[in-house]
Amino acid sequence: MRFVRVLKTLKAAGARVAVVYHDAEPYGGTRVIDRLRRRAQLRTMRKALRVSEAAVFTVPPERLSWPKAPGGRILFIPVGANLPTLGAAASRKNISIDEKLSIAVFGITGGDAGKKEVENIAEAVRFAASQIGNLRLIVLGRNSESFEGQLQASLNGSAVELHVLGLLSSEDVARTLCASDVLLFVRGHISTRRGSAIAGIACGLPIVAFEGAETSPPITEAGLALYSPQRKADLGDVLVRVLKDEHYRTSLAQRSLLAQAQYFSWRAIAARYAEFMKQ
Repeated sequence: MRFVRVLKTLKAAGARVAVVYHDAEPYGGTRVIDRLRRRAQLRTMRKALRVSEAAVFTVPPERLSWPKAPGGRILFIPVGANLPTLGAAASRKNISIDEKLSIAVFGITGGDAGKKEVENIAEAVRFAASQIGNLRLIVLGRNSESFEGQLQASLNGSAVELHVLGLLSSEDVARTLCASDVLLFVRGHISTRRGSAIAGIACGLPIVAFEGAETSPPITEAGLALYSPQRKADLGDVLVRVLKDEHYRTSLAQRSLLAQAQYFSWRAIAARYAEFMKQ
């Protein structure tokens, strides 16, 4: 509640206060501690919304469970990728390692959730390699090095060349993604607040992901190849289709570039904020 007190102090001093909600849904879970934490989160978020003159959400508010306020007080602006502008289309043409297709994974969740993500990634990539031949899996970003051993063990004996890169500079992240052929995103459903997925869009990649409560325009304008987590092996099937069908893969990449320019570039996002501030 200190945050709310800070907002009240600023407002009392004459400042015009607006709040940006990046992760706007409270934590899940069914334990007593989870319910108590969720109640505290919702109370704080609602109080902050009442105190502020306006609020910016990184997902469409109608997709969220709790915010209720007059329309003029709430605005939706997606997040962008914290990457330098490389000219994604040109970069992807100019950066090449060899003829082997590359699958990128940007970031893995920590703990038990990360173990499950690695299992899903390895199963899908092994299956794709069995259908297509030699593939390259490039894993970078948060927690990638922590799961290197599990990845190696899971892919042992497959026709998959594994590269675990760890944390990289923003320039190296952009270059690595631009050199890849597809981004595999399994860290929850795809959303306009998922910066690691939007990084793939910024680099002109097809994104293999699954749909959830927050999946709505404009993220659906990008080159998404959606799979169903409820259907066993669907992730591998969708990945194989993207890798096998060059025309399909190219069309998805073009959609990502168009969505980046129109919705997720910092120029587009800054324009939305500028319009919001003028109001």
